[in-house]
Amino acid sequence: MSDVHGGRNIGFVGFGGAMIWQRRKVLCIGVLVFATGCGSNTTETPELAAESEMDDRQYLLERIDDVSIAQIYADGFSALPLREKVLVWHLYNAALAGRDIYYDQRYAHGLEMREVLEEILTHSDRLDAETRDAIHRYTKLFWLNTGPFNNLTARKYVLDIDPAAFQVAAHAASEDGAVFPLKAGESLDDLLMRLEPMFFDESFDPIVTNKTPADGIDMLLSSSNNLYDGVSMEDVTSFDEQYPLNSRLVKREGILEEEVYRIKEDGRYANQLREVVRHLEAAIPFATREMAAALNALVQWYRTGEPTDRRAYDIAWVADQSSPVDTINGFTEVYMDARGAKGAWEALVYYVNQEKTAAIQTLADNAQWFEDHMPWDPRYRKEGVLGITANAIDVVVEIGDAGPITPIGINLPNDQSVRESYGSKSVSLSNVTEAYERSRPDAYRNEFTWDDDEAARSAEWGSFAGELTTNMHEVIGHASGQLSDSLEGNPQAFLKEQYSALEEARADLVALYFIADQKLVDIGIVDPEHHEDIIVAEYESYTRNAILQLRRVREGAQIEQDHMRNRQMVVHWLMDNTQAIEQRSRDGKTFYVMVDRHAFRDGVGTLLAEVQRIKSEGDYDAARTLFESYGIHFDPTLRDEVVQRVSQVNVPSYTGFVMPKLEPVVDSSGEIVDVIITYPQDFTQQMLEYSGKR
Repeated sequence: MSDVHGGRNIGFVGFGGAMIWQRRKVLCIGVLVFATGCGSNTTETPELAAESEMDDRQYLLERIDDVSIAQIYADGFSALPLREKVLVWHLYNAALAGRDIYYDQRYAHGLEMREVLEEILTHSDRLDAETRDAIHRYTKLFWLNTGPFNNLTARKYVLDIDPAAFQVAAHAASEDGAVFPLKAGESLDDLLMRLEPMFFDESFDPIVTNKTPADGIDMLLSSSNNLYDGVSMEDVTSFDEQYPLNSRLVKREGILEEEVYRIKEDGRYANQLREVVRHLEAAIPFATREMAAALNALVQWYRTGEPTDRRAYDIAWVADQSSPVDTINGFTEVYMDARGAKGAWEALVYYVNQEKTAAIQTLADNAQWFEDHMPWDPRYRKEGVLGITANAIDVVVEIGDAGPITPIGINLPNDQSVRESYGSKSVSLSNVTEAYERSRPDAYRNEFTWDDDEAARSAEWGSFAGELTTNMHEVIGHASGQLSDSLEGNPQAFLKEQYSALEEARADLVALYFIADQKLVDIGIVDPEHHEDIIVAEYESYTRNAILQLRRVREGAQIEQDHMRNRQMVVHWLMDNTQAIEQRSRDGKTFYVMVDRHAFRDGVGTLLAEVQRIKSEGDYDAARTLFESYGIHFDPTLRDEVVQRVSQVNVPSYTGFVMPKLEPVVDSSGEIVDVIITYPQDFTQQMLEYSGKR
């Protein structure tokens, strides 16, 4: 499952046959750029060339309210062989071809709204500056969040101008040639009136995913996403779904129907999927044999939509452990579904950064040792951990559920039966982490750290410790554990809406437990001289972020996003059940302070054992109690304090990214002879290009 922790970094170099972190290379390596990706054509001190190049780069492009937009760089792409460049080019187009699918999944009116906004922006010469700026600001938020709902809070945000001014803007755009998405017989005024509550009314479709509705409120009916239409939880309970991952469930005249996402029989999104498949098939001749097998399996799944074909694709994708280029393309993560069943469409295209991968693979190579030393009941340990592939990657494009707001670590497939029988792949998105780090303000550390020592540890070791934890989360955490036979390989069916948050908590706890283990020193992952500092820095950071993340929830008194629920649950459980963390106040400010790292680790081990038991046994009631007690609810007064403090130090709540742009170079016969990568540095331009309006 994907991880959306904040930006962190890590750097490793070879030393005496082991992988030891070296402070002397922090300026290049410490920001995740190694010699091979630094753009130097010489063999002399390539890291110095990289430092100069990176210092001249622009990472932070703009701020929109509490959101930052940063540029992603993919330094190693230009050095790829032509065959791999062409492969990436076709996969890149396959990703872009499916972009509209996720817009439609996220909100039934999302594509219409986007079209209206983009038509106004591209025909805005006659608008007054204030109106244009307000529409432009809202549109950028709309692009970032793939619709009118905040990616983290799930809550709706609205256009901050008078509806009458918006109507005037639309008519002015129409007179300048804008073409709006009118239904048959519909006028522009009719369209604007129909869409007015979507743009302006916070109470209309207020939340995209409602996992903790009030008493008497149905979880599905109160969620505004487009994964269901008129379907209640009661309806689903008695319905035998044949396509739980890749369908939209609708209720027509009292009858439930599955609209399957596939090409066959003109399935849902058939036209878009045909375009995706066309580009995937163009990529196959340039792929390795193993990757070609996976792509063929993916094409077959898109054609039929059958779960058996999806499983075959997952198996083929996991089996490809050595291809230097790879893609994730499909209906994958289930966070947007209140039930945790329907997959949101996403696409990533990336290449492996070989030097950065070496240290991550060290974790994967030792996965069985970690499994054998898990602090949970031996009944839940795997006797043989299979097929963990771990890579550091540089992404070229992320679309749909994966971007512009992106994860920094991914472990797939989500099918537990495939994971147990065939293994999994973990990737650390190195250039995304680099962009996070290079675009963040420094002042936030001092604002939320208790003393100078904590701030110094954060500055010195926080990035390293955080990236190491993220890698263990993905490589060891998600790949670990054994289910009871009674679950038949499908814990989500038993844990329902609690599953995603529980799984993220489990992976986090695995990482937090083992970051303090001597094993990391023994296998050369960390320097023994600094191991203690690394442990404390990560435990402090994890604790501190539980209070800092409240900045993302601007209203209400409960958390909807699964990764946030996970963090809140872990930290508050430790606060209530151990002596590891204290809540302190100073100068009217609140702090969460990690005071005993040994108690922290012991508590993590105890909680991890229970979380694994819950997952292995499918204990829904225990999972719900755990999150209701520690992970969902918070003090709005504390949230308001955090928001105010964050605003003073200019910390963004989240970051979205401008992706690299690829363009082919063709000869007179039309054959691709090169693929050029550039960095647009303009979010609006990129979004309009994706929509075909530039």
